[in-house]
Amino acid sequence: MNSLLSTGASSLLGQLFAQGWCIIPDALPESIIAALDADLAPVFAATPFCQGPFYGETTKRFGRLLTRSPHAEALVRHPLITRIATQILDRWCDCIQLNVGQAIAIHPNAPAQAPHRDQDMWRAPKGEIEYLVNIIWPLTPFTAHNGATLVWPRSHGAQALEAEPSEPPVPAIMDPGSALLLLGSTLHGAGANRTAAVRRGIVTGYSLGWLKPYENPWLAYPPDVARRFSPELAALAGYRQHRPNLGNFEGQCPSVLLTGEPDRALAAIDALRPDQEAMVSAFAAQQR
Repeated sequence: MNSLLSTGASSLLGQLFAQGWCIIPDALPESIIAALDADLAPVFAATPFCQGPFYGETTKRFGRLLTRSPHAEALVRHPLITRIATQILDRWCDCIQLNVGQAIAIHPNAPAQAPHRDQDMWRAPKGEIEYLVNIIWPLTPFTAHNGATLVWPRSHGAQALEAEPSEPPVPAIMDPGSALLLLGSTLHGAGANRTAAVRRGIVTGYSLGWLKPYENPWLAYPPDVARRFSPELAALAGYRQHRPNLGNFEGQCPSVLLTGEPDRALAAIDALRPDQEAMVSAFAAQQR
């Protein structure tokens, strides 16, 4: 299984670094996607339309997917996709984090979304570092006529600093069960829906573990909720300390809130990178 993951990840990484995007056909069984769509149907119905031209006033959006359907975990913890995201991002971080889990419904006659790069949510240097990897999962078929997601090939990395992309966009045509992977530096946007049907999809994504994420994880998944998660899912959803000591609770990993009594007195514990541990240990030895 690990060798298959490595082979698949290597091929897809090559596509991502060359094109800025790739599609994984049949990433999940369509039955899982259909069950997730059914779980989310009442929430889609109850959610008001967005306000503002970027989110789209003929579009509905909501988060907290891990509380709304048990099937959302299959998307968030997909082994191949989390492996790819980790390999792209771990050059610049100690661990990755769940950045977003959002359901989107784009209604008939919705105009195209403004082209954008998801990395631009952070005001930081661009052109070398990748800050996130996003995945778009169709709940309904994505077609050229209903807009799909428009992607500008080779608009990523250093090309993100160019004033205009060198190529026109292409629609990411795919069926439920497939997954579109995008680097955070890749230019993209929702296409105009020219059909009479709603286009629904899910966006999941991962970012560098030291960044402020798009969705506030501790409000979306407070300890009473996260205690029902597996340790791996809880860690992705914010209950993991990022060395050195970032995101701690009383000087410890916030996963301490998921077991025992959170109000007990705690001792702060060093959580340092190896280079920092070596420096601190050497300094402490000199003081003896």
